[in-house]
Parts: sequence; structure tokens; C-alpha cells
Amino acid sequence: MTGDNSRARLLQGVIFDCDGVLVDTEPLHYEAFQEVLVPLGLGHDYGRYLEHFVGFDDRDAFVHAFSEAGRQLGADSLAGLIRAKSAALARLIGQGTPSFPGVVELVKELKDRGIPLAVASGALGHEVGAFLSSLGLKGIFRVIVGADDVEKSKPDPQTYLLALERLRGVYGPIEAHNCIAIEDTPAGIKSAKTAGMRVIGITNSFPAGELAGADKVIGSLSDLNFHAMVRMLEMRRQEQR
Repeated sequence: MTGDNSRARLLQGVIFDCDGVLVDTEPLHYEAFQEVLVPLGLGHDYGRYLEHFVGFDDRDAFVHAFSEAGRQLGADSLAGLIRAKSAALARLIGQGTPSFPGVVELVKELKDRGIPLAVASGALGHEVGAFLSSLGLKGIFRVIVGADDVEKSKPDPQTYLLALERLRGVYGPIEAHNCIAIEDTPAGIKSAKTAGMRVIGITNSFPAGELAGADKVIGSLSDLNFHAMVRMLEMRRQEQR
């Protein structure tokens, strides 16, 4: 038990992305975007969404769609589009939110070991809360950072830096290099790495080759547990000696 306590102190925090990591929501986001974009003549198929829009928050996704079409998008119009997309997504969430194997088990294992947990997402904060509730994980994450909490989205590090700042406010001193972020996109990996964290990439949205910026790449959260995460930090520490 003493050894596990010591190892838990090495792992000072785990920060999860939401879409594509905790919940399989990309199809839901796609449907919600199409509800808003199709009437404007800006709809696109799912393959194009996966190629060009995964990793964007709502703000950047709409800006990108309008920019591609050579159309102007003012701040008020953008805010209205985001609200409309959020309402559409809420209806879809009400019909059920699919997840991935191993998600609930890993989160609960880390919680039971007292590891500080956070979500750092490109989704809006209330959307993340709805996703977590649908998985039965409401209240487990003391810190949630959504797109509405930051001015710059991933790959900018602001999302992860704010999550780290808030974790410190709840749990006390935490070092970025002793935290692990779990991400499914190149933009998310860059965001977490720039914030000074170790990153595990998961191939739910992109093939392993596109996640090469991560410290470790896995195919499923079922392949991950507390001991594997601590070993990852221990190996990194030994390499730096």
C-alpha cells in the first residue's frame, strides 16, 4: 500500500479530452452542425467533417465553414449559430450518448486512488456536463474546462493551462510534467504538450501515425490503467537522469 501511495503522488493529475475520448460524440456533433449549416447551403458529408473539423470547437468550426465558402461571419451571427448548434446537440444527447470501452472503469479506478481528475474540452461546458451525466460520471471531475472558458482553442495550450490552474486551486501544488492528458486529435496533443504535460493519444478519431506527437499511443482505454500511467511517468523520469 505504501508503494501505491508513493506512486500515486508521482501521478498528480489526469486530464481527459471529452469528445472522442470519454464519449463517442463526433457523429452527434456532425448531425447538430448539419442542422445549422445545411439550411445555409454549407452542409458537408461525414467524411469531410472527420477530415477537416474534428478537433475544432464550435466557434472555430463555424469560422472554418464560412471561410471555406468565402463568406463573412460577424460576431453576433457566430454567437447565434453556436446557440443553435448547442440546442440541436442537446436534443441528440437526450436520445443517448455512446461511449468507448474502458472509459467508466478507468475514471472510477483513478477516482478511487485519489488522483485529481479534470476534463479539458473543445465542447461547451454545459455540453460536457450533459455527456458526463449520461455516463454516470457526474461529480467525479472537480474541474471542467470548456470552449466557453477560453479565448483560444486547441492547439493553443490555454485549455490545458486553465485546467491545470483550476486543479491547483482545488488540490494544491501540481506540476504539469506529473500530469497526463488523454487526447484523440493532433491539435489536442499539441495543446497538452505545449502546456508541459505527458500525453497519451488514443486512436478513436485518427490513426496512430497522426498521433505521433503523443508520448504513448493506444487503441482503447481498456488498455490503460493506473499502474500503466505511473510506469509511463517513471520511465520518463529515468530517461531524464
